[in-house]
Amino acid sequence: MNFENHLQYVIQAHGEYPLRPENATRRWDGKTPYSIHPIWCAMTLRTETSLPEELRETGSIALLYHDVLEDTKAGLPEDLPERVRHLVREMTFLGGMTQEMEEIWNKGIEIKLLKLYDKVSNLLDGSWMTADRAQQYRDHTKRLLDEAVATYGELNIVRIARAII
Repeated sequence: MNFENHLQYVIQAHGEYPLRPENATRRWDGKTPYSIHPIWCAMTLRTETSLPEELRETGSIALLYHDVLEDTKAGLPEDLPERVRHLVREMTFLGGMTQEMEEIWNKGIEIKLLKLYDKVSNLLDGSWMTADRAQQYRDHTKRLLDEAVATYGELNIVRIARAII
């Protein structure tokens, strides 16, 4: 499956097979397709030319699918590479943000890096968050950012994260 096919699958999964109808759109306006979120995450990772190409390619595909298991009835495509499946499973927290904030620190640095893209995107679209929830997200994102910088250095996502937290 090429990248374009992955994009089409994710758009269809979120648009046609959401677990709940409200999961098909972003919370902040109820109109923008939800698939914009994983696409933004994936495309932003692909711009990180200082990261190894394999991480950019595999990670971007995993970011496309990172909410499919939590938010849709679609499941993952059968021909998805096992490495991508593993990354998606590691990024999936069926217990939501509370579970993620407890368990993410036991995951590998690649998972933390990928989750940094997810959290930054959520903060950019965070008008739906209460003040307390936004602060919780900023604190969590800051910890992810610190770990990413220690391993990968000054990435584009780090610059974006610093600007919003």
